[in-house]
Formats: sequence, structure tokens, C-alpha cells
Amino acid sequence: MRIEISDKCIRCGRCVRVCPFEILEQEKPGMPVTVQRPDRCIGCGHCVAVCPASAIDHELFPAGTIHPLDRAALPSADAVELLVRARRSNRALTDMPVPEEALRRIVAAADCAPTASNARELGYTLVTDPAKLRAVTEFTLGVFDRTARLLSHPLMRPFVRFLMPDAARYLPAFRRMKQQYAEGRDPILRGATAVLFIHAPLKSRFAVEDSNLACQNASLMAEALGVSQIYMGFVLVAGRRQKGALEQLLGLDGRRVCAVLALGMPAFRFANTFERKASPVTRL
Repeated sequence: MRIEISDKCIRCGRCVRVCPFEILEQEKPGMPVTVQRPDRCIGCGHCVAVCPASAIDHELFPAGTIHPLDRAALPSADAVELLVRARRSNRALTDMPVPEEALRRIVAAADCAPTASNARELGYTLVTDPAKLRAVTEFTLGVFDRTARLLSHPLMRPFVRFLMPDAARYLPAFRRMKQQYAEGRDPILRGATAVLFIHAPLKSRFAVEDSNLACQNASLMAEALGVSQIYMGFVLVAGRRQKGALEQLLGLDGRRVCAVLALGMPAFRFANTFERKASPVTRL
């Protein structure tokens, strides 16, 4: 990895303090910054982002990819709080497709999320084809229908309850969803015109954690753009119950889907926010 310190360096030492792998060193404050063990660099970009003099020439961040940050342009804390309070799973969707530019920005926001050790192993599959969307719904309902039949079988019921203790309480919901689909309604995707699948390699240690961080970024960007977003827990559960089948449906060999977000244009917007009872916070 090529990392060089130019003569523009003002020796402030900020890069030394933020580097997670101590690649940059400074013997004493005010002394030159040197590069040690560049092969250990994980490409997080902290050094480039923190340097006030643009003195770091990093192989992964060439000229033109680094931009000054105007902190005055950032949303206020009140604006961020309002956004997170406004974000809701709006299932009242129209058949209008989500604009391509909005989809692009939602995926880009997801890809800005941090990943463990800056591994950046996540991938994004955006499904907008109506036939493929129907296939996702039918796959999910098929898994639940098989579970419902097992729960209804007197000999199999004890084993299913032991293996999937939470499944029994969803039995009425499984039956209701099957009936809704037979009536022409989609109880899974709710008429979403796009679904974002976030996936990682099978051996990724922090696949779920990284994927959910990315999903939260995508969800907040969608809310800011006026796009409804619904976390697809049922699709994820179905994928776990029938391992590898969802990935096969999406052509994701060797990967695991860890977060799913349905996207659509809302028929209307929520008019109010409200205050919830605060969750307990323990300070130690």
C-alpha cells in the first residue's frame, strides 16, 4: 500500500491519533509524521479525512476523490431528531415506481455505512422486476405455508414447536397472509416496486451487524427522499428457514442475505409524530 506524507504536512499529529492500526507515527508533538507498516492499512481513510492540510497521498484515495467538508451544511441535531421520529414503515403504497435517482442515492447511502475492520464485503441487489418481486413473495409465503402445515400436523407439532418456538404464535398470521395473496393482495412486499437485498460472504464474521448498519443508512435516506421503506423481517425469516434458497433465487452464490428493505412511493405521508414512553437507560 502506497502512503506518503507530503511537505504540506503541518505536523499536527491528527492522522497519527486516528489511525486504528498505528501505521502513522510521530515521536513527539511537532516532529515529522512517518509511515510505518503500510501493509497493515485497512483503507479506512481516517488519515485522509482528518488531515487539514491535504498532506497525505494515499493510493486508495487519489486526487479528485477527496472533498472538503462544510460542517455548517450538516443538518442540525433537531433536524436529525425530526427525521428519525418521522421515519415509519408506511405500508400504504402506490404503484408508482421509485425514481431511479432516489434508488441510486438510497444504495449509495447504504454503502457509506461503516463495516467491521473496514472489510467492505457487503453487496447490494436491487430488485425492481415485477416477476422477480412476485417470486420473492411466493417464496416467503411458501416457506410459511409449509411451516403452518407442520404446526397443524398432530405428530409433527411438538417437534416444530421445539425447533421453532416462536412459530406457533404466527400460525394465524400465516393463514391470513395466504388468504390475502389468494385474493390478489401482497401481504409480504405490500406492493413495493423495489426491494433492496443487502448480503455478505458466507464466512463474513460481522455480516449481520454490517448489513443492518447499511440498512439503517438506506432507510434514513429513503425517508429524506419521501420514499417509503419497510424492513422485510418475514423475508429474512423465510430465508433462514430454507437456507440458501433465497440466495439461489437472487443468483447470490456463496453469499448470505442479512437485511432486506422494501421500497415504494407512499399514497400519503404521516402527518404527526408523537412521544413514546422512554425506554430504561442504565448508567454504570
